[in-house]
Amino acid sequence: MASSLPRRIAVAAVGIPTAVGVVYLGHWWLVALTMLLGLAGTREFYALAEKAGAQPLAFPGYLGAVLLPVAAYVITPAGGTVDPLWIVLAAPVWLLVTLAYATASTTPGRQTLASVAITVVGPLYAAGLLASLLVLRHGGSGLSASVATAWVFLPIVTTWLCDTAAMTVGSAFRGPQLAPVISPNKTWSGAAAGLVGAALVTVAYGRFVLAQVGVALPVWQLLIVGLTVGIFGQMGDLVESSFKRSVAVKDSGAFFPGHGGVLDRLDSLYWVLPLSALWFHVFGVL
Repeated sequence: MASSLPRRIAVAAVGIPTAVGVVYLGHWWLVALTMLLGLAGTREFYALAEKAGAQPLAFPGYLGAVLLPVAAYVITPAGGTVDPLWIVLAAPVWLLVTLAYATASTTPGRQTLASVAITVVGPLYAAGLLASLLVLRHGGSGLSASVATAWVFLPIVTTWLCDTAAMTVGSAFRGPQLAPVISPNKTWSGAAAGLVGAALVTVAYGRFVLAQVGVALPVWQLLIVGLTVGIFGQMGDLVESSFKRSVAVKDSGAFFPGHGGVLDRLDSLYWVLPLSALWFHVFGVL
């Protein structure tokens, strides 16, 4: 851990400002970043599946990972040059392409059913869920770049601090294990601390960040978002841990030096981003 600390700090020092800058710029800059992370995450997902004996189909899978962020952007008010109906119609076409490709490339010993399932789930998980970033950034009509960026980072900052609270308290107090089969180091004390921390962070974020850009969100709405992050962010972490444990690997990859792979870093956000976007839509923000 100590030897990787300088790399972890260096990656964070470069990555965090870059992420803020790209989110602020938005539009095709954010599409490109989401596409890159989606492709890398899909590749890691496929690598885990291959360790389990599956044979994902690279071409239709990576095609889906590229197109999903584009689809999310072009149906927002900012990128809305495409009728959403075309996106709805394109989804089954992609599935049919995947099925046709699987059939045409069938070889002796290939489990076609498993190949198709893994091929479809990979980009949906690693790119489709992440594409909610574009909905958060551009889903609100008429929002300034500063306000939209503040919305995007509400669930992201809350997730980071939820993870920190859970790890800190869980390590200090230990107690009953949360999911001993999946992740023996996670405890109920850590999970409770993460949940409480997430709720408090969202309220503080509303007071000290959103209020500064002219946005007033009621405390009860902030708490709903915080509790959603606290519960489902930790669920996302457990899900990805179960993937890795099933094939006996520590990290999904090494995309972020010292931090692990894309799936390792974004596992909680895959759950948190779309659910936060859903709540913001319910609250009338998006």
